Amino acid sequence: MHELSIATAIVEQAEEIARADGAGDVSAVTVRVGELAGVVPDALRFAFEVARDGTPLAAARLVVEQVTAQAWCGGCAEEFAVGMPPFFWCPRCDRPSQELRSGRELEITEVEAVPAPR
Repeated sequence: MHELSIATAIVEQAEEIARADGAGDVSAVTVRVGELAGVVPDALRFAFEVARDGTPLAAARLVVEQVTAQAWCGGCAEEFAVGMPPFFWCPRCDRPSQELRSGRELEITEVEAVPAPR
């Protein structure tokens, strides 16, 4: 399950972000996960619970924002969802798309932290 290595990286990066901001414990981490990123959101949530133990994220929740895969057809200027499994043919003009506009994201977008005690 590669989600565990991804969750571990999320915990490490969120810890670094909180530390750089002078914050204490992290209460929540928001990530964007594209439909084609090869990550199962439920497995990532489970792995995050394992990876956060013993860290400043021990009580943090993981918020997963799922991003739909969208392609662009240059022939007719149509943006369309490619679905799962992905299908890159434009539903409007029946031509193949060469441009994927979204769907591969795997990024931290927010780290909510409690201010460090003074």
